[in-house]
Amino acid sequence: MIGSFTFENLPCRVVFGSGTLAAARAEVERLGGKRALVLTTPQQEAQGKALGLTLGPLYAGLFAGAAMHTPIEVTERAIAAMKDCDADCVVALGGGSTTGLGKALALRTGINQLCIPTTYAGSEMTPILGQTEKGLKTTVRDVAVLPETVIYDVDLTMTLPVGLTATSGINAIAHAVEALYARDTNPVTSLMAEEGIRALARALPAIAAKPDDRAARSDALYGAWLCGVCLGTVGMALHHKLCHTLGGTFDLPHAETHTIVLPHALAYNAPAVPEAMARIAPAIGASDASQGLFDLARRLGAKVALRDIGMPESGIDKAADLAVTNAYWNPRPLERGAIRDLIARAWAGEPPVANKAAA
Repeated sequence: MIGSFTFENLPCRVVFGSGTLAAARAEVERLGGKRALVLTTPQQEAQGKALGLTLGPLYAGLFAGAAMHTPIEVTERAIAAMKDCDADCVVALGGGSTTGLGKALALRTGINQLCIPTTYAGSEMTPILGQTEKGLKTTVRDVAVLPETVIYDVDLTMTLPVGLTATSGINAIAHAVEALYARDTNPVTSLMAEEGIRALARALPAIAAKPDDRAARSDALYGAWLCGVCLGTVGMALHHKLCHTLGGTFDLPHAETHTIVLPHALAYNAPAVPEAMARIAPAIGASDASQGLFDLARRLGAKVALRDIGMPESGIDKAADLAVTNAYWNPRPLERGAIRDLIARAWAGEPPVANKAAA
């Protein structure tokens, strides 16, 4: 029997396919933009300049300073760049760092965004902005930060390195995993979550074996879109809280942190969400969901230990303290000791262990 639920469809236009980057100029015009500032990271500056040429007279300039975790100081520099070139909209080309910067600018200035993701992060489909100030990452949920239009171009992902493909893809899977046991879960989002997990779990090993497999790349981008919709539609829980805490406090790479933490956070919640576990496991082709995700990461050659991506062992207790600070919903009560054990296992790269909640 289908129980009561609430479902809100977010107002975002999606253009999906191969060669769709060519539609960027028309999409900016559709938004009423006259002067577009292109945003990228320093590593994607050349791609940003090339995109600018395709925008023709709409191209106002390039800001190639996007950074992980959307530092407030970077946003301030981007706002100054917007004013210098008299931009009335932004085009964010890149992964989660660039998408985050576009969202921060939208929140601060009200400008329209065209987002063109080149990874599988999924944040382009959400009204969520995570930003960092003085080593602390905070989250804002506001429809004002949702991009008006997203262009998905499979061609842009064809050269995404296998390592980043793996971690970015598992990062996307994390959104769908938590959507299946969200407090405000609903049948529509759950269908998207299951399909998104299935598409990515099928695509990622195929891409690892043959990076230029166009069908697998298309599957992965499709899966990332679905998982991003899940993230934008329902609330998240312990996994995302931990990743934001770890990333913002220790300046850890976003996708790698999600990849490492996900199996452990899922194992922590497993006793409280048996129905979700029963849906996740077959979607990834495993008998156990948390162990299956850990094995998937290892099979893809991704790092599985927080210590290997820069987290100090001395930070385990601090992370555990922060994880239980500021109340947030989770299907299993937050137990500081058990969460510390979870973080310690993730730090060491040990397999996930499901333990029962305290009586």
